Amino acid sequence: MTPFIKKKEIKKDWYIINAENAVVGRLASYISKVLRGKNKPTFNPHIDNGDFVVVTNIDKIKFTGKKFKDKKYFRHTGHPGGIKESTPLMLKEKNKTQNILKLAVKRMLPGGPLAKKQLTKLKIYSGEKHPHDIQKPKIIEFEKLNKKNLVKN
Repeated sequence: MTPFIKKKEIKKDWYIINAENAVVGRLASYISKVLRGKNKPTFNPHIDNGDFVVVTNIDKIKFTGKKFKDKKYFRHTGHPGGIKESTPLMLKEKNKTQNILKLAVKRMLPGGPLAKKQLTKLKIYSGEKHPHDIQKPKIIEFEKLNKKNLVKN
């Protein structure tokens, strides 16, 4: 049985992942697992037990196959006929590469207020530099977890 932990006992770690040549879906599923706290033995679905994740080099992220051009993201404005669509290519042209990964992670988290709180612990940066050196993040070598995590070009 999983022991229940109190808010005072929760320790939040910081992790850093280099997204260079990483596959979007695999990276997003790993990040959502860490944000929820499913990688810890003290996981409870109703408690925010997850850790902070810093992702660097997001502008060098990759899709497999033709998904970069063919994948479509839909949203609705709330007005009749207000469905809008975009593709990862359109988002990259608008310099919103962070939204590609953020959308993927957001859709892998369960809906609700707890998921919104967990998504705020995701920090995304386009270059190598980030302002979170003070937190001493642990490096996750995502490419070494599985050979399919990187796209070979």
